[in-house]
Amino acid sequence: MTNQKSTNIVWHKANISRSDRETQHGHKSAILWFTGLSGAGKSTLAHAVESELYKSGASTFVLDGDNVRHGLCSDLGFSDKDRAENIRRIGELAKLMTEAGIIVLTAFISPFQNDRSAARKLVPHGDFLEVYCKCPIEVCESRDTKGLYKRARAGEIVSFTGIDSSYEEPVKPELTIETHLLTLEESVNTILRLLKNRGVIH
Repeated sequence: MTNQKSTNIVWHKANISRSDRETQHGHKSAILWFTGLSGAGKSTLAHAVESELYKSGASTFVLDGDNVRHGLCSDLGFSDKDRAENIRRIGELAKLMTEAGIIVLTAFISPFQNDRSAARKLVPHGDFLEVYCKCPIEVCESRDTKGLYKRARAGEIVSFTGIDSSYEEPVKPELTIETHLLTLEESVNTILRLLKNRGVIH
């Protein structure tokens, strides 16, 4: 995590509160933080959940790992330090989006527990819902449409999570989805139930 370098700054309180925006949207805001190995189904599941929420009129946005690295985090590589900074930025962005009353769905490997914990601490208790997309690496490799695992095993990609860089499983996620055992529809419905049980949606 970077140290605060900006000086002479004061947080400006908005005229329209988060609760005002939530009332307008007709639901609570929250962060659904999807984590897991490459190929575990994070992006697929996040976008499928968003589609169902969108149909019900919810205000949502998916922050996808590859998309964010095209812009906001295009200056970062894949060293442990850069991975931590990548997740720090995403956590801060997701926090701002919850203030806008939006249900934010983030799909990042986010391999390190400390980084995920830091993102969780940015928002009030209950706003951060960690969804662990659990899937054996063998299955993830079989889904490898980008050919990343093959390149990593050939030594063409270094510091690849699951091959030569570690993935720390979540300690107490709000939900664990075994994506190799459940259908996409079953997985989506499980997450929607979580959102209803937590009072995010009706």
